[in-house]
Amino acid sequence: MTLPSGAVDAGADPRAADPAAAVALLSTTGAVRRRASQLLTRAAAGESRWFSVHDDGLQAAADQVAAVTKARFPDLDIRYHSRWRHFEAGGVDRRAELEARLAAAGPRERARAMIDLTVISVLLDAGAGAHWGFVEDHGGSTARFTRSEGLAVASFHGFVAGAFSSDSAHPLQVDAAALRTLTEGRVAAVLQVTPQNPLVGLAGRVQLLRRLGAALSAHPEVYGGSGRPGGLFDALVPAGGSEGAVDAHDILAHLLATLSPIWLSDNAIDGRPLGDCWRHDAVTGPGLTAGWMPLHKLSQWLTYSLLEPFRWNGVQVSGVDALTGLPEYRNGGLLLDSGALRLRDPGDTARTWTPADELVVEWRALTVALLDELAPLVRARLGPGAAALPLACVLEGGTWEAGRASARRLRDGLPPLSIVSDGTVF
Repeated sequence: MTLPSGAVDAGADPRAADPAAAVALLSTTGAVRRRASQLLTRAAAGESRWFSVHDDGLQAAADQVAAVTKARFPDLDIRYHSRWRHFEAGGVDRRAELEARLAAAGPRERARAMIDLTVISVLLDAGAGAHWGFVEDHGGSTARFTRSEGLAVASFHGFVAGAFSSDSAHPLQVDAAALRTLTEGRVAAVLQVTPQNPLVGLAGRVQLLRRLGAALSAHPEVYGGSGRPGGLFDALVPAGGSEGAVDAHDILAHLLATLSPIWLSDNAIDGRPLGDCWRHDAVTGPGLTAGWMPLHKLSQWLTYSLLEPFRWNGVQVSGVDALTGLPEYRNGGLLLDSGALRLRDPGDTARTWTPADELVVEWRALTVALLDELAPLVRARLGPGAAALPLACVLEGGTWEAGRASARRLRDGLPPLSIVSDGTVF
């Protein structure tokens, strides 16, 4: 598989015997793609314990994605897959609302606030469960939103109300002091969680945000003295410099280098956290990287979601194709539902799994690899106008929505596999 420009191939670096270098090598999308491709090659050869791979199913998935994309975007004017699409739920322009509140702020503070909101909202965006929803009162009318859209709308209102700021005079920010003191009660109030409106993984989300506060404080060179996620803008776009371009992989690299300690999995090499990176004995690699399958789903979802705040504030972002498809249950569910992937033991759907289980690690890795195979098939079905659609647009067009539609049709919206969630992976 040819790696996109900007993605570093971590496959043959002799430095991998050093723990710090091994962690750095596993923190690249090149490593994600290369190792996911290993598992796809193995599964296609019939050597996987868990899955078989079927081209007819992949063709069926491409048909579904192309049909959904044409229905949603007949002119193929598709924006990036991003948390900001969820902020548009119900046809409400919440970005305009935020910008109106930031009217007196300078452009750099506007960028910081947008990044603050994006980070807090993405980190709250894991599976909510089938019974939770958020009721928004907007202009005297109410609407109930569920799942990702509901979490986006809820986090937006919590942000503008100052729920994540320690400074009441500056509510439109997220800072380390506020995050470190969050309680389940406060987050439950933001998300309208009650016994009658239960949210999967509430405790895990609170722990994640507290750990985020500690990580922000630990890196003042990136996030400033107050520990604001928006400090990433200043770190990548220095004031007074040439505000030209930022590479998407550089955004991801900063996030992985500074925020990997927040993940609850505690996967590590020699005490150095790996984040969303899991053991799979069939994955090969040099030195200490052998047996590790990096995925970095939430960090990449966050990177995708930060592209627009940078661009809206005068920065060109290049190298978007270095990012991978997202290994989550909508994309992965589409591949199972279409038959592109098939379980060797259908009884596995009746079991409950954890993110560390080999089946789940492999499912997610195969999702990454097959999304790279699926994207050109979708573009071919959409016609010559689709040639300029990067993977980020195929996802939005797209694979995520087709996976959701399939889940709704087959299982009342539930994923095809039952996975215990701590609110930070799925």
